Amino acid sequence: MNQKLANLRHFIFDLDGTIYLGDNLFPEAKQLLYLLKKQGKNFLFLTNNSSKSVREHVKKLRELGLEVEPSNILVSSQVTADYIRAQNSGNRIFLLGTDGFREELEKRDLKIVDKNPDYVVLGFDTGLTYKKLMKACLFIHQGIRFIASHPDRTCPSDKGPLIDCGSIAQAITAATGVEPKVLGKPHREMIEVALKRLKAKKENTAIVGDRLYTDMKMGTEFGLTAILLLTGETQKEMLKEAILKPDFVFDSLADLKREIE
Repeated sequence: MNQKLANLRHFIFDLDGTIYLGDNLFPEAKQLLYLLKKQGKNFLFLTNNSSKSVREHVKKLRELGLEVEPSNILVSSQVTADYIRAQNSGNRIFLLGTDGFREELEKRDLKIVDKNPDYVVLGFDTGLTYKKLMKACLFIHQGIRFIASHPDRTCPSDKGPLIDCGSIAQAITAATGVEPKVLGKPHREMIEVALKRLKAKKENTAIVGDRLYTDMKMGTEFGLTAILLLTGETQKEMLKEAILKPDFVFDSLADLKREIE
């Protein structure tokens, strides 16, 4: 086994395009997690997909056959809510997001409102309407602070790439001239919470994901071992022109499992 892989004690996994695609669990995902537990290593699922609450992510993973607890999952919506609470600048949110996102905000005593918000918050809103976009832009024009839960332009699915938070944020910025405060991967707020949750040091922690500009960027910028899987957005040809170079590249979870056995 490669010595750098052998020294890893903690693994942070992306979900969409890494552990599953749509409703299909990738082969060897279950066996890989079992191997990590057997080796006494820790894992955390770290996802930018704010369309689902922690409860909903747990439900999906259990239905796919994985043994997980809420403590095994960190979602960009949680980091967004914690960031807003830490600002001490109001708790009224105009939300472009799902009921799952709303659930995570309300857990932290943030109020979802249609009038006089303190923040406009954007997530992966699968029920987005023109009316919601219009209201958000008008609030931002009035000087209301604009936050996006994550930068992903698309979300991998078994149907193909789905428009995601980053693309919607770009449309709002085009209409208002205002850039959002962006949270989630690859930003510092996300990795700091993840490492604290794992009680881990960056030197013996890996980030495993399928996306260069979130998963691999976070790994390389914050000193984690960056492991790219070619099961989601990134294709092998894209690596030739990529500025960010992962430490390891595997075709699948099965190949990663074989390497760390």
